[in-house]
Amino acid sequence: MRKSSLVFMLLFLGVVFSGFSQSTKAPASDFFAGKWEVSVIGTPNGDAKLVTNLVRKDGKLTGELVDPTGSNPDPIVLTDVVDEADKVTLYFTAQGTDVNVELEKVDENNLKGSLMGMFDASAKRIKE
Repeated sequence: MRKSSLVFMLLFLGVVFSGFSQSTKAPASDFFAGKWEVSVIGTPNGDAKLVTNLVRKDGKLTGELVDPTGSNPDPIVLTDVVDEADKVTLYFTAQGTDVNVELEKVDENNLKGSLMGMFDASAKRIKE
């Protein structure tokens, strides 16, 4: 009887430990990975359109913003990208200021949100 209770106790502990090891942060989906055209409406410099190609490297999204018109040829490197289930936030520096664009999933190809909580922003997936 003692041996069987010891075996059941060890089996139970094994199941508990393996269950807790599974509850760590689940890998993020790649919904936000890919090319997006980001539009920001009503900035002091007028409406802005930027294109980003978000790529997952070592489990984290990275990328840069590019002006599709070519008037600003230097890409803006994203300093951080935080992606959640239905939301992504892009962090970068523009004109010496730290800026963020928070976008939430609307449907499979569209995002909607704001730049620094002040200007309306949207993004549309670019299909290749």
